[in-house]
Amino acid sequence: MSTAQLISTILYYAAAFIAVIFVLVPHEFAHAFVAYKNGDWTAKINGRLTLNPLKHLDPLGLVMVALVGFGWAKPVPIDSRNFKNYKVGLFTTAIAGICANLIIAFIVYPLYRVCVIYLPSNYGTYFLEMLLQLIFSYSLSIAVFNLIPLYPLDGFRIVESLTKTYNRGRRFLERYGQWILLGLIAESFICGILENYIAVFGYLDILGYVMQFAVRIVGYPITALWGLIL
Repeated sequence: MSTAQLISTILYYAAAFIAVIFVLVPHEFAHAFVAYKNGDWTAKINGRLTLNPLKHLDPLGLVMVALVGFGWAKPVPIDSRNFKNYKVGLFTTAIAGICANLIIAFIVYPLYRVCVIYLPSNYGTYFLEMLLQLIFSYSLSIAVFNLIPLYPLDGFRIVESLTKTYNRGRRFLERYGQWILLGLIAESFICGILENYIAVFGYLDILGYVMQFAVRIVGYPITALWGLIL
């Protein structure tokens, strides 16, 4: 590996870890803030109504996002019994993090475009471009990943807010969701490694397709709109 390649690799991973902070922290803060506005003080009492990364980041989830594009932070403690309106509180709190990530993606993409078009080419510009590009792609990935209706993701909370308590499908997702999710993450991680040796494994990465959908399809309206302006 040449010196230039080594520097680029170091800058990439530095940008990746910083990008994770800009993606996961607002996501969790949004959950805490909306829950608070709906009448639940649990997150505030536990010190989670803050943008302090140390209060939100989970070491393993942080590494997973930086390495494979999806992961998690420490779940915000919420007691839905405190909501002024149970259904509304549960639904709005569940989608708050997803909405925060979509907003971040919308704001960051034009900044990325400005860097690519107007800034001179050097290591500083490379780092900034990579940082903004990763914040954009991670924001979309985390938003779509959390829409998967498996416990304990936000998608399950959305299902929970829209269904009856004794719904069989909901109870199945709650009971087995985390195990299915861990299986999907493990499968994606293994496929990512084996793909380097046998290309066909790249086509078996289920969560990989979810991430591609996030950036290419969900992100398309954002890139298309700003592409017309910049």
